[in-house]
Amino acid sequence: MYPFLFKTILTRFSPEQAHHLAATAIRAIPRVGLGRAARKFTDGGADLSVRTLGITFPTPFGIAAGFDKDATMVEGLGVLGFGHIEVGTLTAHAQPGNPQPRLYRLPSDRALINRMGFNNHGAEAAAERIRVLRASGKQLPVIGINIGKSRVVDVDNAIEDYLASAQLLAPVADYLVINVSSPNTPGLRGLQELDRLEPLLVAVKAAAGRTPLLLKIAPDLEDDAVAKIAELVVSTGLDGIIATNTTISREGLETPAAKVEAMGAGGLSGAPLKARSLEVLRLIRAAVPAELCVISAGGVETAEELNERLEAGATLVQGYSAFIYRGPLWGRELNRGLAGIRAARRV
Repeated sequence: MYPFLFKTILTRFSPEQAHHLAATAIRAIPRVGLGRAARKFTDGGADLSVRTLGITFPTPFGIAAGFDKDATMVEGLGVLGFGHIEVGTLTAHAQPGNPQPRLYRLPSDRALINRMGFNNHGAEAAAERIRVLRASGKQLPVIGINIGKSRVVDVDNAIEDYLASAQLLAPVADYLVINVSSPNTPGLRGLQELDRLEPLLVAVKAAAGRTPLLLKIAPDLEDDAVAKIAELVVSTGLDGIIATNTTISREGLETPAAKVEAMGAGGLSGAPLKARSLEVLRLIRAAVPAELCVISAGGVETAEELNERLEAGATLVQGYSAFIYRGPLWGRELNRGLAGIRAARRV
């Protein structure tokens, strides 16, 4: 049903318009009383829970940052079977992001290109929204919050900007993520250089207090840089790493090169990122203690791919792009598929 809906209706809208339509529907799910029934519908009756970061995640699979930028879909996404929702990327200053169009579909590659530019209503507004959600007493998924640098702030003043967001958001987050790896904010990826990164991690770690803190890195780093950053995460006392963000590479795409070039700059996500994301996961797991939380993101679409990441050492796994191509039952399909894989191995 959803593939037909996608091909005949959703593709008539721009990707960003289609996302807003989906967001409206997701926000409506809990309001029409589907919560309890849908949760039973999505979990397959199996215990898929994972204990990490001092938190019990109901399933290892969650939604990556970028899908719910302003914490407006948390409850609905939880109902759809996602065990955690990573909100954001949020910035200390509200900002509109880059000019539209800024999001593109590559259906033949099961991929997206985006240059959204951290469009969001700011850390303070999101903090209040999450505070209200928590006070409601409703059953919620785990809420992670991803923070980035405001565009109006110079890179040299990035630490103070991240601290402003961390101080607002750490009290309402189950975990916090430092994003230094988006390709769509000028100068941001330069913060992955070790001499810039270490003071940032130390400062935000202090501001986060008891809230677990993770770092999200790019897939375009060289292997030795990945290993060094992993070692820095451990030495500075962070709680985990998310690997990976989108890539600036355009290698190996089936979409015609001229069409891809016309889409312009931005981060590529989805299936083309699968191989590199898995490589980076293995590099990190080899470099960090077993107890460190490693969240794998990039190119995961099926239950078999989810299971592959877990077997390669991922503590948790995130997805985003495949939601556009698989639809609202995607989380349910992966949870049930993972439960089936595990049940077959017990036989």
